[in-house]
Amino acid sequence: MTRLTHITSDGTAQMVDVGAKSETARHAMAEGSVKMRPETLDAIRRGDAKKGDVIGTARIAGIMAAKRTHELIPLCHPLGLDSVAVEIKPDEELPGLHICATARVTGKTGVEMEALTAASVACLTIYDMAKAMDRGMEITNLRLVEKAGGKSGHWRREDAPDGTSSR
Repeated sequence: MTRLTHITSDGTAQMVDVGAKSETARHAMAEGSVKMRPETLDAIRRGDAKKGDVIGTARIAGIMAAKRTHELIPLCHPLGLDSVAVEIKPDEELPGLHICATARVTGKTGVEMEALTAASVACLTIYDMAKAMDRGMEITNLRLVEKAGGKSGHWRREDAPDGTSSR
């Protein structure tokens, strides 16, 4: 059995010491979706949500959240992120909005949690801003799509097409 990196031999949780690790370029991509009624999606696209620009606000919220991941996830290292991008696109098939978040860093530890945090907070912000129109919205398919860099190298979901998220 593989030893858990965040648990000592006596079962105590600990932050992993990354001091001896080499800095490498790392990136991660995560995605999620918010399913909603077609009329809710139409209102968001028209800019008719009472709380304002849903997509723009969710994009900013996701970026801000990625920068604070270490404050939200226990034992997560604070990172000086090189970049965070959050893309939000309408998806008529859901119907709803599809979120794709990418985080990049040159550092000693990966950015998977930052990308996942960005995507999840963007989804939560969409829900918050549009809940007056549609309390039945559903946040779905939050997942890591790809990560690269570090000792474990590159990983990508088998069902994700090259160059894009899996939707």
